Amino acid sequence: MATEPAAAGSARASVTIEVTDALAVLPGQRAQSPLGAPPSCADGPAGAGFAEVWEQVLAEIGAAGEIDLVCHITPDGDALGSALAAGLALRSLGHRVRVSFGDDPQIIPDSLSFLPGQELIVPAAELPDRPELVICFDVASEGRLGLLREKAFAARVLVVLDHHASNPGFGTHRIIDPGAPATAVLVDELLRRLRVPLDQDIATCLYTGVASDTGSFKYPGTTPATHELAGRLLATGIRQDLISRRLWDTSSFGYLKVLAAALDRAVYEPDAAGGRGLVWTWVPYQDLVLFSVTVEEIEGLIDVLRKPAEAEVALVLKQDPDGTLRGSCRAKGAVDLAAVCAELGGGGHTFQAGFSLRTDVLSAVARFRAALG
Repeated sequence: MATEPAAAGSARASVTIEVTDALAVLPGQRAQSPLGAPPSCADGPAGAGFAEVWEQVLAEIGAAGEIDLVCHITPDGDALGSALAAGLALRSLGHRVRVSFGDDPQIIPDSLSFLPGQELIVPAAELPDRPELVICFDVASEGRLGLLREKAFAARVLVVLDHHASNPGFGTHRIIDPGAPATAVLVDELLRRLRVPLDQDIATCLYTGVASDTGSFKYPGTTPATHELAGRLLATGIRQDLISRRLWDTSSFGYLKVLAAALDRAVYEPDAAGGRGLVWTWVPYQDLVLFSVTVEEIEGLIDVLRKPAEAEVALVLKQDPDGTLRGSCRAKGAVDLAAVCAELGGGGHTFQAGFSLRTDVLSAVARFRAALG
């Protein structure tokens, strides 16, 4: 049995939720109706409204013989947690389900190896060329589908559940809510509409998704409803302490060596970002090889680099084997990084975003600095 939960509500819930209302739903089962209004930007075929899109999605799920659930390449906790939670729920309803993502080889980060439902994961090559129904989770753009892009677009029905403001809108049915702190929140709503009760395995996946994308409930998108959802997930008996330990407090010794080297080469630029300050560093691929560390293991480096009070923006550049630099950046509340990264061909959320560039480190930093203004 799983030893973890899932959680997070979205900005769609009223900020005036009464404590008694939150407590009323803690016994584990979802409340009979969702808190607050539905996402404001959920558009479907022919501009259908939010309620109609949900009904269409539920009808397609009910009619499907096979359902393929896809998350973005190099999946994080929200992407994989959302897909697996939906997979476990749909399997419990008797559906034939596959979960996949478009990497080859597919690598599950050690920090997510505890997630239940991984027996549902299959290689991208095993998905049919023309799937019946594909549901995408946390996929902010077509490119993030990786090797599964062609198959996803060949599907009879392509549903997109996402919370990235930078999502341009693709697929036949779209439920995109930038106000939600995690895609897992939309999955919780999907399961509520499917009348699937929470169990520990599903709650573990959902809690991982929400905790991951809220920075353990620290980021600005965390709302009263986020904690209400966390309470319902915890009420299933999952161990949030064990989940948090795996997500943030467990690493190899090699990671400490990579971290030390990255911090040693960190640069502080007080005049960048309009005088708000920028701190940046980079991790060469040779460091990963030298200390036997995967690129997934250093995802948390940005959260260390963003700590200095002097800098509004933090940037980490991670080098791939082919020399590509993948940038992860964070802001503390005064800079729209989604817009900044969009100028560099990337995207993301307002205060956490990313991009990829085929150039040298100094050129990449110069382009990022210029985009900051």
